[in-house]
Amino acid sequence: MEFEKVTYYKTPIGVARIVGDDDGISSITVVDSATESSEHIPECLQECVTQLEEYFQKKRTVFTLKLNPQGTNFQKEVWKSLLQIDYGETRSYLEQSRILGDEKAIRAVASANGKNPIWIVIPCHRIIGSDGSLTGYGGGLWRKRWLLEHENPPQQQSLF
Repeated sequence: MEFEKVTYYKTPIGVARIVGDDDGISSITVVDSATESSEHIPECLQECVTQLEEYFQKKRTVFTLKLNPQGTNFQKEVWKSLLQIDYGETRSYLEQSRILGDEKAIRAVASANGKNPIWIVIPCHRIIGSDGSLTGYGGGLWRKRWLLEHENPPQQQSLF
């Protein structure tokens, strides 16, 4: 049995803790402690670090990583639906519930989004309230705002 590997990568909005093995990335979380980037990156995690780096440098809008999140079948369906939201786009919890086939499941969908184990790559930050408000984000609403603005910067208003 192979043991999962762990590495830490410093991003502009916190240190990412990346966990995975040859079967794929199982977890990317943000840690608020003063953890430094890892000096050695396990081979199975190198591509993930590279793609995150490209994302933060605005050189990547789509991730092509092998993912292996652990969760219930329902959670995996919800997370899979998040992967269909394009870079720079947002969707409401209600829209996501409808796409999954049951708008009454909005609370269960929101709960599954909240348990998303793969930060940024499975883009739960792209889910917003029906009124356009930023709601619920495990990494903090300031990070959600930062990510959404990173992907879709506000247009500069003309003064004249």
